[in-house]
Amino acid sequence: MKAFVTTVSAATLLLLATGGASHGRPTADAPCAGQIHANPGFERGTTGWTAGPRIVVLGDEARPARTGRAYATFAGLDVTRSDLLRTTVTVPANCDLTVRFWVRTTTTETSRGDYLNVGLAVTGIPPKTRFSLAFDGGSQWRQYAMSTGTATTERTATASFLASEVAGNGTTAFDVDDVTFTLS
Repeated sequence: MKAFVTTVSAATLLLLATGGASHGRPTADAPCAGQIHANPGFERGTTGWTAGPRIVVLGDEARPARTGRAYATFAGLDVTRSDLLRTTVTVPANCDLTVRFWVRTTTTETSRGDYLNVGLAVTGIPPKTRFSLAFDGGSQWRQYAMSTGTATTERTATASFLASEVAGNGTTAFDVDDVTFTLS
């Protein structure tokens, strides 16, 4: 009987020291860390993205990708047209999402007829254009960033890239690569 009481007492002390049995404890929230998009560099084509035709290309020596082999490219044909690339991710409660991307502009244009609008739409917030890039963006890769801010509920965030080109004023190609979606 004494051995039984000692065993029960030891088990009770163990439960008290560890905070009770594990089956009744709530699970922790998902961590707000890390890159959450499966195809940020377009290495798998348009997987994870909604894209118009001819958006993702493989780089070459004249126009290499920033990293890897592939990137998204818009316009550059000297025709009047628009191209759209977008993706949606889930932002857990109490997390901030930062979207970083790289853009390179190749142009023969001399006025502001061609542009690339970059937007971020978040559940509960009206969509808005965060960047409006024109032909004078530069032929070197440049990085830009935008953030959702935090909220107490889970949300969705849609990043969109809309390029527009007008015929007859020179060509402008906007290249986008390494679009990362990082939680913090």
